[in-house]
Amino acid sequence: MAAPLALVLVAAVTVRALLFRSSLVDFISERVEVVSPLTAWKRVVEGLSLLDLGVSPYSGAVFHETPLIIYLFHFLIDHAELVFMVTDALTAVALYFAIQDYNKVVVKKQKLLLELDQYASDVAELIRTPMEMRYIPLKVALFYLLNPYTVLSCVAKSTCAINNTIIAFFILATVKGSAFLSAIFLALATYQSLYPITLFVPGLLYLLQRQYLPVKLQSKAFWTFTGQYAVMYVGSLVVIICLSFFLLSSWDFIPSVYGFMDHPMFFMFIQMAVISIFKSYPTVGDVALYLAFLPVWSHLYRFLRNIFFLSCVMIVCSLLFPVLWHLWIYAGSANSNFYYAITLTFNVGQILFISDYFYAFLRREYYLTHGLHLKRQDGTEAMLVLK
Repeated sequence: MAAPLALVLVAAVTVRALLFRSSLVDFISERVEVVSPLTAWKRVVEGLSLLDLGVSPYSGAVFHETPLIIYLFHFLIDHAELVFMVTDALTAVALYFAIQDYNKVVVKKQKLLLELDQYASDVAELIRTPMEMRYIPLKVALFYLLNPYTVLSCVAKSTCAINNTIIAFFILATVKGSAFLSAIFLALATYQSLYPITLFVPGLLYLLQRQYLPVKLQSKAFWTFTGQYAVMYVGSLVVIICLSFFLLSSWDFIPSVYGFMDHPMFFMFIQMAVISIFKSYPTVGDVALYLAFLPVWSHLYRFLRNIFFLSCVMIVCSLLFPVLWHLWIYAGSANSNFYYAITLTFNVGQILFISDYFYAFLRREYYLTHGLHLKRQDGTEAMLVLK
């Protein structure tokens, strides 16, 4: 399988190299679908320029990358294109070997359950065979490397590609059963972006399975292993953050990279809304909790753009819930798609509703720092646009 993987890698690198030499680079790099203020390459370049001038990259509100990233490209700025192509290749290779090992575990588990008669007698056609799973690792690598989204991110030099590489190595280390390396890579991923912290539990569960340790609260072995993994993870994260401090001799990067350090209550409000929107089997009671906090943010009303329309959407959807349920279950004149459509509309309304508050919050914070009446360099009135 080494030859097909090498062929895929060569093809992927060739596509990226050609795009890097094309006239599309600048267009792709500016697309908001591809890069964000947190991952844009131009922000990294601005941070490097400030660093070269002896100014902290985090002194303003422009740079949001981690110190390790900026120091990495401080030495590799002239080879940035190569760095991003290599990171994509490393991600694909890590995923390839991770899925290869995972498939072996699946086959071994199936064989054991068959021997123990844990499967029904008529499910032979559902059993996955090694021959059937042979090309899955190659397909995973292929799907990643030749995915247009991956290619666009690489060509735009989005630092998201580096985050993907770190997470891929976390998955590889976890599948291989290395708790130490798994904790280190998860700490690196959390350092880059807080969201990978949610991978702690599935990573721990997989490692427990590899160690044949049951998830039992009464088990001493379970708590011992969990404690060891947690200590390795937290310890690695502390070491990485301290290393960042020694590089910069400052803690300024923490609020710039992770945000909302000065506004934990608003962060809590947003998190409650996200949980209520995306949790399994949400109810209106989940929505009621974060809506109770709206008076706290009454000072943001003047900056909200679509509050009336979105409020109407949520109210109308709430009124239609029982109507469509009745038509589906009792009257029989509608089907489940009607109810699904109205719940989907309600959730979309919630997402836009929270996004509006998020926009209003950021806009007010900007005005507090730069003044309410913005002027261009020529003295004409300027308009604030969040990008």
